[in-house]
Amino acid sequence: MKRIVIAALVTCMLTFSLSCKKGFLDQVPDDRLTLEETFRNRNSAEKFLANVYSTIPDEASQRFPGSDNNIGEWTGGSDEAEYDWGFVATQNINNGTYDASSGFVSGFWTTYYRGIRSAGIFIDNVDKVSDLPSSLKVQYKAEAKALRAIYYFWLMRIYGPVVIIGDKAINPDASFADVQLPRSSFDECVTYVIGELDAAMADLPLKASNANNYGRINRAYAMAIKSQVLLYAASPLFNGNSDYSSMINTDGKKLINDQYDAAKWKRAADAAKAFIDQFVPSQFDLYRVNDASGNYSPYLSTRDVMLVDWNKEVIYARIDAGITNRAYELAPYHSGYADEVRGSGGLGATQTMVDAYFMANGRSIDDPASGYVKTGFSDFQAPYDDKARRTYNQWTNREPRFYVGITYNGSKWLNTNSGEVITETYNTGNSGKQTGGNDYSPTGYIVRKNIVTGDWRQGGRSWIMLRLAEIYLNYAEALNEAEPGNADVLKYVNLIRNRAGVPEYGSADLQLPTGQAVMREAIRKERRVELAFENSRFFDTRRWKIAETTDNGPFKALNISANLPEFYNLVTFENRVFTKRHYLYPIPQKDVDSDKQLIQNTGW
Repeated sequence: MKRIVIAALVTCMLTFSLSCKKGFLDQVPDDRLTLEETFRNRNSAEKFLANVYSTIPDEASQRFPGSDNNIGEWTGGSDEAEYDWGFVATQNINNGTYDASSGFVSGFWTTYYRGIRSAGIFIDNVDKVSDLPSSLKVQYKAEAKALRAIYYFWLMRIYGPVVIIGDKAINPDASFADVQLPRSSFDECVTYVIGELDAAMADLPLKASNANNYGRINRAYAMAIKSQVLLYAASPLFNGNSDYSSMINTDGKKLINDQYDAAKWKRAADAAKAFIDQFVPSQFDLYRVNDASGNYSPYLSTRDVMLVDWNKEVIYARIDAGITNRAYELAPYHSGYADEVRGSGGLGATQTMVDAYFMANGRSIDDPASGYVKTGFSDFQAPYDDKARRTYNQWTNREPRFYVGITYNGSKWLNTNSGEVITETYNTGNSGKQTGGNDYSPTGYIVRKNIVTGDWRQGGRSWIMLRLAEIYLNYAEALNEAEPGNADVLKYVNLIRNRAGVPEYGSADLQLPTGQAVMREAIRKERRVELAFENSRFFDTRRWKIAETTDNGPFKALNISANLPEFYNLVTFENRVFTKRHYLYPIPQKDVDSDKQLIQNTGW
């Protein structure tokens, strides 16, 4: 079977395509005859499996979230960034203006359950296919089982405890009104998902054997997801959180255990370490590359890990993603220049994200020894530039990942095919508010990470969904909670810092974080920078229960309505709203109304 080309799946859905307009248990074929025809031959059965894969979201297209595509609001809906355009659903997230009837709230619920149901149908029927080899039947069932577990996990990240329908999903005669099901507890959901992943792993290939299998679920990805599931289960939002003590099913079952269990951190650490032991370095390793002179380049390494398809760090990626949608948001407006460098710049990094990057000496900007200068200008050569330029001091001498992640006023654009382009984000600059009209950065900074160095309209790349750096950080975080002081905590944080070209903790240039709490903060800072704009921060601030601070209140930006020098003054561009109820999305109201056993999340 050729690789799962998800971007084109809509065209190969069968005539009985599972509708997303009904309740989540109403996703049934029009009749049994069609179902029987589908699993009569290999071609149509493989198309059905491709349809199961189609539930994987294309997170490169976050301007266009909706009920049918599962695309999230994770970048602009976190404290990392802000979209220019009012139609993007992140505006509702940031302002707290959504509820149980909002379209994107019901969209994830409905569409993931559609994928869960179709996976169950496939598992129950693929053995009937006469011309499919037995070995592929076993593998395909394992893929569908793993996908079903992953979709449950992605639901759990958004809604908390969910309804585990399991094999009930394959009853084509069931309707939502007929099947009244309660939510399982979060711990029960974790147990189910881990059990399904473990069962699937036994029959999955270790990893993609060749390019034709890129995008297929394999044992490595299932094992990595297992570590993520256990990390979430151990995190403060779901481990000893009394805020949900009153969230109880009609039969008295508490949906989130309010008793802290330290052993959950040990299980999360063990799962991450099991992945590392099995796959590193034989299958995966941190991506490292040298510059043209043959010297190791932290800048190129942290930049190109996102650009080189299926490099040795990538555990899983969504192939043929809508990468040009994200590139349009990252390429500045650049009025007067060639189309290949002219985008919108509409995804602006927040000042708080800009400030999160370390200095070149590896210290946070609030460290008195960091050397951070808040005002004035210096001649500074960025790692992507060929000469020094007059640069605002706040942006000089920062770590390599800063220059990978942020386009700032006066920075040189990466694509020089049509000549040198210097980005100007002040009001009347070539990428400013007045110049761009509807296309400009709302913060004066533009997200740069994951933009190609050539024509931004170049498509065909994958969107990385999970890479090894995240597993290292998962392991360090969980181990610090389970066994503070364990040498591996420092080892794996320092592996990330070494690749990024900043001094390691405990080196001659940087003191060791002492104590569990200080190390916890160091890990969180590292995770924030290393995984910036990769859809982790939205969920991290929630599972850590810090979003009431990080995602709430006034957010600062440069004064984009002014020209130089007033442009450099910080102003409030938005007052964001995040309360306790926002840690979890509400369960869609239409399903709460239909299923009398479905308990709504606290606060909604």
